Amino acid sequence: MKSVWLDTYEVPSAASDQFVPGAHYDTVVAGAGLTGLTTAVLLARAGQRVAVLEARSVGAVTTGNTTAKLSLLQGTTLSQIRRHQSDEVLRAYVEGNREGQSWLVRYLEERGVPFQRRAAYTYATTSQGAAQLRKELEAARAADLHVNWTSDTGLPYKVSGAITLPDQIQFHPMEVLGALVAELRERGGTLVEGVRITGAGLRSPLTVRTSEGSVRADRLVLATGIPVLDRGAYFAKVSPNRSYALTYRVPGAPGSIPEGMYITADSPTRTLRTVPIDGQELLLVGGNDHVVGRSASPQAAVDDLEEWTQRHFPGAERTHAWAAQDYESINVVPFIGALPRGGGNIYLATGYNKWGMSNAVAASIALSSEILGGNVPWAQTLGRRTTSPSDVLTALKFNASVGFNAPKDWLKAELKELPAEAPAEGAGVVGRERGRPVAVSTVDGTTCRISGVCTHLGGVLRWNDAERSWDCPLHGSRFAADGALLEGPAVKDLPRIDG
Repeated sequence: MKSVWLDTYEVPSAASDQFVPGAHYDTVVAGAGLTGLTTAVLLARAGQRVAVLEARSVGAVTTGNTTAKLSLLQGTTLSQIRRHQSDEVLRAYVEGNREGQSWLVRYLEERGVPFQRRAAYTYATTSQGAAQLRKELEAARAADLHVNWTSDTGLPYKVSGAITLPDQIQFHPMEVLGALVAELRERGGTLVEGVRITGAGLRSPLTVRTSEGSVRADRLVLATGIPVLDRGAYFAKVSPNRSYALTYRVPGAPGSIPEGMYITADSPTRTLRTVPIDGQELLLVGGNDHVVGRSASPQAAVDDLEEWTQRHFPGAERTHAWAAQDYESINVVPFIGALPRGGGNIYLATGYNKWGMSNAVAASIALSSEILGGNVPWAQTLGRRTTSPSDVLTALKFNASVGFNAPKDWLKAELKELPAEAPAEGAGVVGRERGRPVAVSTVDGTTCRISGVCTHLGGVLRWNDAERSWDCPLHGSRFAADGALLEGPAVKDLPRIDG
């Protein structure tokens, strides 16, 4: 599964720099997505020696698989925040997102990166969803967003109501990363692909350990989706969610497809936008999110989106299908700032809850300012947000499910012997072999035998039949069929098991 973004754009100046063990930087940034590269550019503008270390390739994880909607109307996020936090925190969240949006729009204009202005809609198809919309409208107005109620959405099916905000932004996310990489290089920054951060010391200068050796840095920024250092236990404070997206050629486009950017207030989630590619307008349809590793069949989620699209856009021809991973904070507001037990020298950003285009840039502004000795008032307000009893309950429920799944999956693996025959093409199975869980799969005609135990905290892995990967149901680490680490809090590949 490859996104339309990764399939249609290659970062022109992203050839990896050489990794130099022992090199000393002012700041090392882990992760070459929107958060990491924007933070690196802001620091490089201030004259810092910056190195971005990317475990895979530029945009390979969330940014290259997003729906790329830069919107201040974010589904029902604002009413969720208002349910958990004060209006002061709500306004600070919107102010940060507005600053992130404004910065990125100016950047796109200055660097000549194409984008489109579109009206954003949150809509409902049920009476319960319409009630949620009313709450979102109230929350938006409390945050000084000029959101309006409407029944005119341009969608080809009936809705029970919608709220809308004009002049929001959509773009090609890889083109944005291409511009950021170019500026980073122009300002003397370093970008190294294929190097994974595995640990860091406490005292400055930090010893930053990687898969290829160590470097030194005065500051370290973890822009890795979820922090890859377990200090602060953020793996227990965010929920890892996987969702799916598909693009289509629709007969009669562009007139036959809605022009705005849409997301439902109801479940299951449906999100839509147009995608201008090679002189044509594609339709992007997404949704069906679930906790990583806890869907019986991710492929069924993809098939459901396909069926829904064909029902509402007859004759649509699919061009791409992919998935993305997002992290939801237990109290909805992202975690941005210094990492606990990091000596004041390690920083993180996580928990964007699927709205990373504005939150990523907002986080970059806040992090770079803090590193350079400044302060951002809205970020300070977010940092003082409270954890309510309901937030604690949410965390307890999520972590209780982790505690339930861990022993259950171990018992299941220990009781089930591996079959003698290799799995069928596209299938994977976990079973007992010599007293340990072993994962066996067959992909593209190659059968791989690897440890069935996640290298993070020992969860037994589950097969993802849509992406042909091994996913951990505890904290969201994911591995390729051959055991190579793809994403998540884990920092090590799965070991091979000899047959």
